[in-house]
Amino acid sequence: MSKNFTYDEIMEKLTEILVDDFEIDRELVTPESNLFDDLELDSIDAVDLAVKLQYFTDKKISPDKFKQIKTVEDVAQTIAELLK
Repeated sequence: MSKNFTYDEIMEKLTEILVDDFEIDRELVTPESNLFDDLELDSIDAVDLAVKLQYFTDKKISPDKFKQIKTVEDVAQTIAELLK
């Protein structure tokens, strides 16, 4: 069963995950924020984020697609595409 979320709901959940699970200041999380440079995630954090998003969406982001993700906006767009 596929879940349906608006883009705003996806951004809010993504922000919530980054703030609560990765202890990132909410003010730092913007669509333009680079996951690695601005938010200081490492490759293990990125994998953990992908797993958390899989639970949220019931969809798996392909490793190739996830390698292309750089910003918060990229993550949100990828999730929105998966849920179509």
